[in-house]
Amino acid sequence: MDIIFINEYRLTMLIGVYEWEKRVPQTVQIDLEIAIPDNRAGQSDHIRDTINYGTVIEHIERSVAGRHFGLIERFAEHLAELVMHDFGAPWIKVAVAKLNLMRNVKRIGVMIERGTKNQS
Repeated sequence: MDIIFINEYRLTMLIGVYEWEKRVPQTVQIDLEIAIPDNRAGQSDHIRDTINYGTVIEHIERSVAGRHFGLIERFAEHLAELVMHDFGAPWIKVAVAKLNLMRNVKRIGVMIERGTKNQS
């Protein structure tokens, strides 16, 4: 199985359960590992035979525009559902972290895996 990854992608958005978090955008860090269904790009050298990571990022940004997520767990689930449904990924690993939220803590977050990770 081939996997594309997007690491340390930073996105500014409304996220959190506290009143100030509903008004003040925060920067989150996103790390994705995405299994590519039936990947033939290594042989064909055509982008149509893989998942275009640029398109994934654009899709994520459109999906969060004007939205508020209460929990990072829900946002991670949103990302997993989005990529699996819209790009046909059979498996995804999503990590979402809030940055510098607490004193002496660089990142606080959640990591989820969804789908089936086949060894092909």
